[in-house]
Amino acid sequence: MTVPTRLKKVSSVSQFIKIHPENPQLHLIRLAANLLMKEGVIAYPTDSAYALGCQLTNKKGIQRIRQIRQLKDPHYLTLLCRDISEMALFSQLENSIFRLIKANTPGPYTFLLPVTSHVPRYLVNAKRKTIGIRIPDNKIVHALLEMLDEPLVSTTLILPDSDLPLLEPEAIADILGKRVDLVVDGGFCGLELTTVIDLSTNMPQIIRCGKGNIKPFQFI
Repeated sequence: MTVPTRLKKVSSVSQFIKIHPENPQLHLIRLAANLLMKEGVIAYPTDSAYALGCQLTNKKGIQRIRQIRQLKDPHYLTLLCRDISEMALFSQLENSIFRLIKANTPGPYTFLLPVTSHVPRYLVNAKRKTIGIRIPDNKIVHALLEMLDEPLVSTTLILPDSDLPLLEPEAIADILGKRVDLVVDGGFCGLELTTVIDLSTNMPQIIRCGKGNIKPFQFI
């Protein structure tokens, strides 16, 4: 069987596509979206590092992601939204918090926020009723979210025996094998993690300093 242009097998088990980071090819975005809608799991670039992702309703996919990263606590999973209106559907945003997030997104920030009833229970921190949620500044991800018309469940692609994300797309395909269904090569996106900000209380708290300016979230 002839492999379509830009779609190849890097290993014997993972599909691999290369998408232009500034001008994502629509037919390749559609290919990735269709795979996600068929309960697939993908590795893909973000504005901070490569990540694992699947659809919000894909419980089997979420379990696969947790197994790859050996995660037990759901707070390590994040919802990626295309804009603040979609974010407001899944998290409770007071007016001041809404304005703060809107002024600083899209960008490499993960916000911990109280959930709404639209978030499945299996993704919610049971004790705090919060979830990590963000609006990434990456054209590939934005195009994918637009086509899916819903958030992605995501986590940074850090393997259990490492402190840093996997960096090279072809190496990701070789290492993960058929544990993922597709690897999207979107070029270099770095190793620096997002800055994590807890906005679930009255005063913002910086949980992790990473990529992104933290000044807008201090002394508010």
